[in-house]
Amino acid sequence: MAAITINKGLDLKLAGAPTHDLEDALKTPTVTIHPRELDGVKVKLEVKEGDTIKRGSALYSAKNVAGFTFRSPTAGTIKEIVRGKRRFPEKIIIEPSSSNESESFRKYTSHDIQAANRDELLAHLLDTGLLMLIRQRPFNKMADMSVTPKSIFVNAMNTAPFTPHAATALKGRTEHFNAGIDILHKLTSGPVNVCLHTADFDAPELSSSPRAKRHAFEGPHPSGNTSVHIERVDPMALRDTVWTIDAQQVAAIGQLFSEGEIPNTKVVCLGGHGIKPSGRKHYTVSIGGSLESLLDGKLEDQEMRIISGDVLSGSHVTIDQGIRVYDSAITVIPEGRTRRFLGWMDPGYKLRSFSTAFISTFINDQKDWRLDTNANGGHRAMVLTGYYDKVMPIDIMVDYVIRAVMANDTDEAVKLGILETVPEDYALCEFICPCKTNMQALIKQGLEMIEEEGI
Repeated sequence: MAAITINKGLDLKLAGAPTHDLEDALKTPTVTIHPRELDGVKVKLEVKEGDTIKRGSALYSAKNVAGFTFRSPTAGTIKEIVRGKRRFPEKIIIEPSSSNESESFRKYTSHDIQAANRDELLAHLLDTGLLMLIRQRPFNKMADMSVTPKSIFVNAMNTAPFTPHAATALKGRTEHFNAGIDILHKLTSGPVNVCLHTADFDAPELSSSPRAKRHAFEGPHPSGNTSVHIERVDPMALRDTVWTIDAQQVAAIGQLFSEGEIPNTKVVCLGGHGIKPSGRKHYTVSIGGSLESLLDGKLEDQEMRIISGDVLSGSHVTIDQGIRVYDSAITVIPEGRTRRFLGWMDPGYKLRSFSTAFISTFINDQKDWRLDTNANGGHRAMVLTGYYDKVMPIDIMVDYVIRAVMANDTDEAVKLGILETVPEDYALCEFICPCKTNMQALIKQGLEMIEEEGI
């Protein structure tokens, strides 16, 4: 095995790292589904308040994606439908029943999967809603079943802070993972590339079927980002299409086909120094399960920010929300409400700096960073510093891509390689940016403009 080494990047040594211990946290008073989580879909509700549903019952369909149905991960009663602007359903709140009665779907044996054609497998994924787990590059949207990708990339090594360890998340699910790989192999004209960390290359949970090509990576974050894997293994040209998926989601697809039921659990990683030390670990949770129930008794006693996802690219959520389909990490850090008087004169013995602006850079090894949400300054004019190139392993000029998007110059952004990336690829650049530029939002905006205009 020859590992692919990534040299550029930065590992954030944040306080509150979780252990690899896995604990059940399945008990939840409500299950909350967030339809807005699926970008680009016009939602048509299939239920109303008071309806009794089974696990696998249709909750909503997509007006603009024929045949797509999102199905409930639990049985119970529709307690409430919360609508936002223009009456868009923001939340579907379900009160679970003890029976957990389930709709049945066709079960596939290994032989059935090999005998099935691509259209049949995709139609099953579309009808059960699990097609949403497969993302398509460029634009990072739900896979378009009318397009055959040149390859599929399975991420089994996300290196962002406090994301689940793949082998821990897949413990006891090797058969489901292998079945998922077999299904993905039927959906592409090229290989299924499983990318994992060197230390996990021989892990039994990731000993995928011979139909997958495995690639070992090592190095600092973002060596675990799928865009880095694509560039190193099978780079995209302008008109290429690549599908991407997380290793846990591969197992969910394999479980659907093997058992004939909608998967209703996932593993999330709970970390951050806003969590008490005893609560920092991996948990098996219900999809859509209550955050309040998961965090009960685990929060430190001060004002905290709850982040669904990792601390670099996750989204701010409130405790009354549910565990989202796409996110597999919950990070909690303190809110930063205080300001330092004459902070620009502070030598910075306890502050952290990538640009060596503070003395702390030279007098300690910067372990256990206890960072809060304070950005320590407002937005400033964007200047060329050369910092971004030190943490961006993808062959792309970050400064110029961002400037092209800010100028609405989509042609220039495409030439500079924006289509090879997704917003999370700029998270580290945003973190170290002395100008406080919201790069991830700008890249998302740029990709949306290009998609509207057409390549």
